[in-house]
Amino acid sequence: MQWKQVTAAALLSVAANQAMAAELKVQIEVPSIDIAEYHRPYVAVWIENAKGRHQQDLAVWYDLEMRDNEGTKWLKDLRLWWRRSGRQLEMPVDGISSATRPAGAHEMVFAADDPKLADLPAGEYRLVVEAARELGGRELLRLPFQWPAEAAQKQTQQGEHELGRVALELTP
Repeated sequence: MQWKQVTAAALLSVAANQAMAAELKVQIEVPSIDIAEYHRPYVAVWIENAKGRHQQDLAVWYDLEMRDNEGTKWLKDLRLWWRRSGRQLEMPVDGISSATRPAGAHEMVFAADDPKLADLPAGEYRLVVEAARELGGRELLRLPFQWPAEAAQKQTQQGEHELGRVALELTP
C-alpha cells in the first residue's frame, strides 16, 4: 500500500471546493403575531416547474405532537400543496416532514446532490412556500429560479400575514 502525504494547503483546497459546492438555500421567517390564541403555522415548501406542476417536496412543517397522528388531519389546510402532493403522501415522510417552527427565521440548505434536487432536470422553476394557521389565515409565495444555477441567484419576497420574509439563494 502506498501512502500519499497530504499537505495543509491541499486540505484547505478540498474544504474550499466543498464550501463552494452548488446549493439551494431557503430562509423562511415565521412572524410573531400578538394574539390571545396563537398557533404555529403549518408550512409546506416545494418546487414547481414553470407550468405550475409539482416537482419535489422540500419540507412540510406540521404538529407532530398531537395524539394518534391527528396533526395530519389539518394538512389539507395547506390547500395548494395538498392538491398537488400532500394527499398522495403518508405522513410522516423521512427527510421532508418535521415539527412546526416558532416565530423567527429558519433556514434549510440543500446541496445539489441532495436526493430532493439530484433528479431535477435543467429548467425554469419556482420555489413555493405555503403557510396556514389555525384561527389564522393562509398565505402563498412563489420565488422563480433557474436550475441548475449557472450564476449566483437571490430572490426575496415579503409575506403579509402568515409568512414574513422568504429568501431563496442559489450558488453554482
